[in-house]
Amino acid sequence: MYNARIAGISSYLPDDILDNEMLSKIVDTNDEWITTRVGIKERHILNNGEGSSYLGEQAVNRLLADTGTKPEEIDLIICATSNPDYRIPSTASVIAHKCGLRKAYGYDIQAACAGFIVALEDAAAYVRCGMRKKVIVVAAEKMSSMVNYEDRSTCPLFGDGAGSVLVEPTDKPVGVIDGIFHVDGSGLEHLLMKAGGSAHPATHETVDAREHYVYQEGRQVYKHAVTDMLTSSLDIMKRNNLSVDDVDYLVPHQANLRIIEAVADRAGIAREKVLVNIEHVGNTSAASIPICLDEFKSQLKPGDKIVLTAFGAGFTWGAMYIIWDL
Repeated sequence: MYNARIAGISSYLPDDILDNEMLSKIVDTNDEWITTRVGIKERHILNNGEGSSYLGEQAVNRLLADTGTKPEEIDLIICATSNPDYRIPSTASVIAHKCGLRKAYGYDIQAACAGFIVALEDAAAYVRCGMRKKVIVVAAEKMSSMVNYEDRSTCPLFGDGAGSVLVEPTDKPVGVIDGIFHVDGSGLEHLLMKAGGSAHPATHETVDAREHYVYQEGRQVYKHAVTDMLTSSLDIMKRNNLSVDDVDYLVPHQANLRIIEAVADRAGIAREKVLVNIEHVGNTSAASIPICLDEFKSQLKPGDKIVLTAFGAGFTWGAMYIIWDL
């Protein structure tokens, strides 16, 4: 049986930037309030009228170019998104068409902010068993489409972006080594979009009540995110006989700087080993981990032991252990 390695990585951030000063003119907030609470200074916003598939298209095209891969070589594309272009069809199908992946099957995964690592485990499974040889995982999130810019507690958090990786077989002990994942549906009430699904379809009343935006109870989410990202990270380390010293980098979901620092400190991982880009990107949900990895890829070395961890709506969370091979 093969291992599954990450053979390439790319990302895309829209050119338009919404910084804290600009945001303070839209809603009652300020740079100090946002920075001290979540550590975000600016976020990228897609303003061209396109959806999440546009972000994914840009990231995938860059990935194909960077790796010298022809579109027809791709067997499968898995898209992690909470912001699909449409209820139907899948955003993966739209990206596949736009990128010319004529021979690829595709589908979406909805695991909120944990979507990338969940999709990456799927891709690794396909490759390990020999069913697919070249799989693209793309996380594409137009978070601005689900943000209420009258809600000062949530609108400073989110930005738009996409990240993608190419997963291929290898006979070396590198790539995706292990993953631990959990879901707890009792977290529904604390983090959700209240309307727009089959339980509460869109009506004049739901639109007027502004229920088609992300709703978050910050204290509950913070508490669970710290505990669950920490526990899953420690569990994946223990299961793979990794000490804190063995871990070269921790790459957490970029949701809130205080959450990231709390997880790292409680795990005993030095801050210099924690990759963070939330200050200039914000929370891009499922796209945050691949965007962060792509930004720091010049300092990553083959053989680096990396722990990825994420927490999102569902509640859905987990951790993944990878050995870098780029």
